[in-house]
Amino acid sequence: MDLRHLRYFVAVAEEQHFGRAAARLHMAQPPLSQAIRQLENELEVMLLERTTRRVDLTEAGRTYLGRAREILAEVDDAAEQARRVASGSVGHLAIGCVGSATYSLLPQLSRRLSTALPGVDYSFRGEMLAPDQVAALREGTIDVGLLRSPVPDLSLTTRVLRRDRLVAAVPVDHPLAGRTRIRVADLAGVDLIVHASERRSVMYDVVRNLLHEADIEPHIRHEVGETSTLITLVAGGLGLAVVPEPVTALALDGVTYLPLVRPARSIDLVLAHREGRGEPHLLRTVETITGLVRGTA
Repeated sequence: MDLRHLRYFVAVAEEQHFGRAAARLHMAQPPLSQAIRQLENELEVMLLERTTRRVDLTEAGRTYLGRAREILAEVDDAAEQARRVASGSVGHLAIGCVGSATYSLLPQLSRRLSTALPGVDYSFRGEMLAPDQVAALREGTIDVGLLRSPVPDLSLTTRVLRRDRLVAAVPVDHPLAGRTRIRVADLAGVDLIVHASERRSVMYDVVRNLLHEADIEPHIRHEVGETSTLITLVAGGLGLAVVPEPVTALALDGVTYLPLVRPARSIDLVLAHREGRGEPHLLRTVETITGLVRGTA
């Protein structure tokens, strides 16, 4: 059955006149009448009662009109849905974030994405260490990752979003808390709180390398899995921590943040997704995140 015949029939039924229906459909009346006859012959049912002045629906025609409207509405809805998918306006995406991005970026990011792409269903996983995100990207349990470099996986596409300075999180009652800045050399002999080594945290390696280059033997008192726990322990006076500057968004009583200098260091925030993924809603999400972080959108 040609869908055009359904549209023709609905127009004639609603106008109750072949001439007005033909004008509405922007076609001549004879082919319209022929198409309705063809539809009735195919169905082997009389749908319309014709007079010289008007057209009335038969009982079968009234039933068929309701179903024809439903079918055409479904077809139109399917077309609209396909257009929205093709434009990247709908879909589902899971986004993973390292701790520093969770607190400094995620609140603003979730609002921006819901405004820019309201038809996309987003879920977020905060406090994900970089190795966990890499594994989740490979397995498909997250679609986009906001993590710390390096990302040593050739199956992932990455782009640097920004470069964050390193700062020291210091208990407010610590002797170093009165400084305006902290040198790496000041960390010698100081109790440190770091991200867990067994979970292959990027920041664990960053801190160890930073101290190694300064010929300092680290005095690690606690290893934790989450940035929020790390800062909470600093607030409890259990040690200092070296963190990316966006962690300062996690403001707790008992903690002060000081620039880390000599040498000043930074670490990249990277966006990653699996190589070859080109779904429109994913690409639009990547561009929205990039614009937000870089301040271009």
